[in-house]
Amino acid sequence: MADHQRIHPVTPDLESQNKPTAPLVPRGSSRSENGHPTEPHPPFQLTIPVQYSKPPKRKNWCGRCLCCTFCTIIILVLIIGVLAAVVYFGFDPKLPKYSVDGMTITRFDLNTDNSISAQFNVNITARNPNTKIGISYEGGSKLTVIYMGTILCEGSWPKFYQGHRNTTVLDIPLTGQTQDASGLLSSLQAQQQTGTVPLVLRAKVPVRIKLGELKLPKFKPVVRCRVNVNTLSADNVIRIRDSSCSFRFKL
Repeated sequence: MADHQRIHPVTPDLESQNKPTAPLVPRGSSRSENGHPTEPHPPFQLTIPVQYSKPPKRKNWCGRCLCCTFCTIIILVLIIGVLAAVVYFGFDPKLPKYSVDGMTITRFDLNTDNSISAQFNVNITARNPNTKIGISYEGGSKLTVIYMGTILCEGSWPKFYQGHRNTTVLDIPLTGQTQDASGLLSSLQAQQQTGTVPLVLRAKVPVRIKLGELKLPKFKPVVRCRVNVNTLSADNVIRIRDSSCSFRFKL
């Protein structure tokens, strides 16, 4: 009898069946429509804007100083304006008037060293037209006679008080010596031939104004007179052809 073939059943490998297999898609990932895994979404985070503190404000001392200075100037201008209005409407101030009425020359000699020695007497009339303002002429004055920019002689304005609506005639002596005057003398001789010699009298006189019983601080105005005479020869009659004087304040 032929041998029957024996069939042995194959028993499954229990160990291989119980062994877990790795997942095709990692946990926590999602699958795309094409079957490919995608990266997991990051967790949602709330962003809070950072607030920075403002730096401390610096004090603008320069601006405050300029503001205070500007306000002070405005206040001073207002005060000066009020005082000027009070003086103008209350006292009706007028400028004094001056005129050169006469001149004599006692000496005008050319020395051996080409210098000129001169002695003048000048008659000046000072008028105060104010009815409520007095003028006090103080010491430290200076009066000069000038020819072509050269000082010929000098003197001083007398000290006195000039009251309201007062006219005072002054006789002022002046002396001087001009060095290296040969060129000046030749120019003077040419001017004398024309009959007109231009001179300038300039006076710087410290004065104090009196408003009623109030005396203002001292200031120094300048009186300037242009005078044309016929000659500058000594012991001759000096005739004044014309003259004009101006009065201005020197700040």
